[in-house]
Amino acid sequence: MTTMAMPQTTASEAAVRYLITNYSPKGNKVGWLMMASILVEAWDLYSIAFVLIFIKEQYNPDPLMLGLAAAGTQGGALIGALLGGWLSDKIGRRVMFLATMVMFIVLALAQAFVPNVAWLVVIRFLLGIPLGSDISTGYTYIMESMAKGEREVMGNRWQFMFAVGEVLTIGVIVIFLLVDMNHEMLWRVTLGLGAVPALIILIMRHDVPETAVWLVQKGRYREAKQVAREMFNDNLDMLPDRDVEVPKVSTRAFLADLKKDPIRWRATVYGWIACFMQASEFSTFAFYLPVLFAMVGVSSILGNNLVTMALFAFAGLSGWVGPLLTPKIGHRGISIAGFSIVLVSLLVAALALYTDNKMLLPFAAAAMLWGHYWDASNCMTIPTMVAKPKYRGTASGFAYMFVKLPSFLAIFLFPSLFAAIGQANATLFVAIFPLIGLLAAIFILPEVYGYEND
Repeated sequence: MTTMAMPQTTASEAAVRYLITNYSPKGNKVGWLMMASILVEAWDLYSIAFVLIFIKEQYNPDPLMLGLAAAGTQGGALIGALLGGWLSDKIGRRVMFLATMVMFIVLALAQAFVPNVAWLVVIRFLLGIPLGSDISTGYTYIMESMAKGEREVMGNRWQFMFAVGEVLTIGVIVIFLLVDMNHEMLWRVTLGLGAVPALIILIMRHDVPETAVWLVQKGRYREAKQVAREMFNDNLDMLPDRDVEVPKVSTRAFLADLKKDPIRWRATVYGWIACFMQASEFSTFAFYLPVLFAMVGVSSILGNNLVTMALFAFAGLSGWVGPLLTPKIGHRGISIAGFSIVLVSLLVAALALYTDNKMLLPFAAAAMLWGHYWDASNCMTIPTMVAKPKYRGTASGFAYMFVKLPSFLAIFLFPSLFAAIGQANATLFVAIFPLIGLLAAIFILPEVYGYEND
């Protein structure tokens, strides 16, 4: 590559500002392609919740090993979020999202052929690494391919996509139950089917270019201009027609840089807190809804799956409405409303369990999921959006770490909490998470809707 001395940084800054504030005709398509990968994650992360009963039936593992089988992907995603975000900043967004989809296809198929639970735990842990990496890369793509306002609505749709993935997963399992599929075949096919949407997304993503913002940050101006013409119908005339050398960015400076701006710092801290609290409330109560319904005798296995599918379909509506409301009530408004609804719903669910009111529990769960899909909608959007472009992959991965850590711990340990203190007490305990999230939304989060950062 022919290089020259770095020109005035104002040209690079002007180009980045243009790219993150102007409309891209193809940006919406890129955004949906990034959101589509959440279907893959939703399938794998939550299909295990509906087939654990069959894995236990076949291998009868101890509770800790069964918990690891359920939570293994979350543990791997914790590593993948940090590693993937960092690599996204270092080697590029496009390389990372193509690599993660290839890895997922291979590992999703592999888990369908495991000989025992120990191997299932290992494969699912490895499977989590590309899943965690893909989310952080996808959010970076959205923030760099869409204009302000639009990118926030798209980013907030991740919970809607989770709901779609969950409903599809349950629907497939219900069909397998109706045709009386052998239980071993059922759980193996269900887990292996995750490779199918991953392959489709890989094919659809193949021609998506690297983000022009990342190319500008790396001094690869010729490629940046080419991508800008394709994505924005603009030549970025403020940049020279040749590449330049730029100083390497140290990701160790990420946190120090955040603290220089009180708005970015407070917004990011809130994002971390919200990520942790929404993941905790979901991975304890909502993740184990099929198990909880079975334990308290809401219905049969098939009936519980149908009830759960209806609940997630309802939650999907919430996941669609929430992003549309965000431009009207802001990030603070959607967060405060979401955590408030979850808090009240969990208190009602605990009451239903204390009083053995089986009819009330599904309605409380529906309200909880509605609120959850609001309070979780922007916890990844905010930290990724306010970060400087040179740290954006790292910022997204760092935030996703606060989703995966509590998810791993909660899914792994919550069954033991169930057994130790009972379903009602455990549900009441979970209410502390939306309470903390609500307080953070009120007292920490500044309104950052439409925030610009170059």
